[in-house]
Amino acid sequence: MKFKPANNIQDLQYFGEFGGVNPSISDSSTYTFLSAKTMFDTFEGNTDGCYLYSRHSSPSNLYLSEALAAMEGTETANVSATGMGAITPTILQICGAGNHIVSSRTIYGGTYAFLKNFTPKIGIETSFVDITKLDVVEAAITKKTKMIYCETVSNPLLEVADIKALSVLAKKHNLQLVVDNTFSPLSISPAQLGADIVIHSLTKFINGSSDTMGGVICGTTDFINSQKSVIDGASMLLGASMDSMRAASILKNMRTLHIRVKQHSKNASYLAEKFEANGLKTVYPGLKSHPSHEVFKSMMNEEYGFGGMLTIDTGSLDKANALMELMQERNLGYLAVSLGFYKTLFSAPGTSTSSEIPLDEQKEMGLTDGLIRFSIGLDNDIERTYQMMNACMKEVGVL
Repeated sequence: MKFKPANNIQDLQYFGEFGGVNPSISDSSTYTFLSAKTMFDTFEGNTDGCYLYSRHSSPSNLYLSEALAAMEGTETANVSATGMGAITPTILQICGAGNHIVSSRTIYGGTYAFLKNFTPKIGIETSFVDITKLDVVEAAITKKTKMIYCETVSNPLLEVADIKALSVLAKKHNLQLVVDNTFSPLSISPAQLGADIVIHSLTKFINGSSDTMGGVICGTTDFINSQKSVIDGASMLLGASMDSMRAASILKNMRTLHIRVKQHSKNASYLAEKFEANGLKTVYPGLKSHPSHEVFKSMMNEEYGFGGMLTIDTGSLDKANALMELMQERNLGYLAVSLGFYKTLFSAPGTSTSSEIPLDEQKEMGLTDGLIRFSIGLDNDIERTYQMMNACMKEVGVL
C-alpha cells in the first residue's frame, strides 16, 4: 500500500485530560511516583508509561513525537528544543573518537560548522562530497566510516540526494544513513526509501509560523531509547529538551501541514517557471532543468509537489541585496533567514545561513555571491506576487 503521511497524522487521536479535543499540556518539570521501586525502575529504563523528568520526556513531547514518527513512518521519535538539538546528539550517539563521516558538501551552515570545526576536537573526522555522485560517495568511505549524512534537498543549493541509492550503499558498507528532511516534509519520506534516521528542524515548515524552535529525530525504538538513556544517551545528557508548551503548539500546527505544503509547492512551482522563462538562472527541483528532477520525481509523494524552496542568481551581491530590500519594501516578503513562514522569506545564503562555510569552499560548490534563496509563502494570488516581483527585478536591473 502506498505510504500516506498526512493520513497517518490525521488518524492519530488524542483526548485531553477533561475530554478536550487537544491533549492536555503537561506543565511539570518533574513527576511523582507512588513507590520508590517504580522510580528506580524508571531510572533503569525498565518502565513504560512513567515519566521521570522533563529533560528525559514528558506527555506533551511524546504526543508530538508520536505524530512525527507517524508522518515519517518510523517506529518512534524524540523531539528536541532546536533542529541542531536533534542533529548534534544523533551524530554523537553514532560516532565517537576515531570514527569518520561521509557528508554532503551542501548542508545547513550550522551542521557544516559542527562537522568541520567541532567534531574534530573529539576525534571525529568528516569528508564532504558531492552527494549526487554515488561513486564519489563510495570512494570516500573508509574502514572508520560510521555514517553517511545528507539532506534530502540541500540547503541552500537545492541538490537532491538519491535516498534509495544511498541506502543501498550504506547497507553495503554497514553504515547508518542519516537524512535531514527539513526542506521536504510530506513531499519525500526518507525512511520509506531506506534511511535509518530522519531529522527535521521543526522550526521551519512543520511548525510553519516562525514563532518557535524545535527539532526531531525519527528512527527505531532501540536508537531513540539509546539517545534518551540516563546513562549514556546523547539527547538526555546534552539537554536540548523541548518545552511542553512548545510541543503542544507545534502539534496543533501539524494538522494543517498537508494543506500548507501543497500551497507552498504550488506557488514555488509557478514562480520558478516564470523566473526561468525570463532568463534568470533558477534552481527548483520541479523544473526539468534541475539535474535531479527525475530523482526527486522517483522519490516523491506526488500530491505534495516539489516543495517551497527555490533559488535565483542575480549576478552579484549588490543586486541581490538591492532586490531583497526592494521586495521587502513592497511587502512581498521579509529579508530574513529560515523558511516555512506564511509569507515569503528571502536571504543571500553566502552571507547568512551558509556564512560558516569558507569563501573558497562556497565557490567550489557553486554558492555564488548573487544567489538568493526563497522560501515561498502561502500567497493566494501568486500571479499578482509574480508581477510585483518582476517589476522589482526590472527596477534594480536583475532583468
